Amino acid sequence: MLGGKGVIGGGKEKHGLGGKGLGKGGMKRHRKVVRDSIRGITKGDIRRLARRGGIKRISGTVYDETRQAMVDRLKTILQECVIYLDHSKRQTVTVRDVIFALKRQGRPIYGFDPKY
Repeated sequence: MLGGKGVIGGGKEKHGLGGKGLGKGGMKRHRKVVRDSIRGITKGDIRRLARRGGIKRISGTVYDETRQAMVDRLKTILQECVIYLDHSKRQTVTVRDVIFALKRQGRPIYGFDPKY
């Protein structure tokens, strides 16, 4: 035993192998605050994308509409990806799933060469 930790499988330790959060689910010390994560796309981010698209001046109402358009677009892409995941009995989305989903929607993305 070194520093209070035992060797795996050797000895009569009462400590489990899991780290924080792996247990029977008692009281949590910190509570995660659930907030709208689309707010992570800031006004400056949207402004930067608009500048790249050639837009000079932006109305104030555009930011919320842009965020909503992003959410809707991501939902449709991810719904297509889930179809591929269910078919292949996987739980991890790969680049190939996203490429196929975009191609199925008629909006193919170039520059990614999936090895299939």
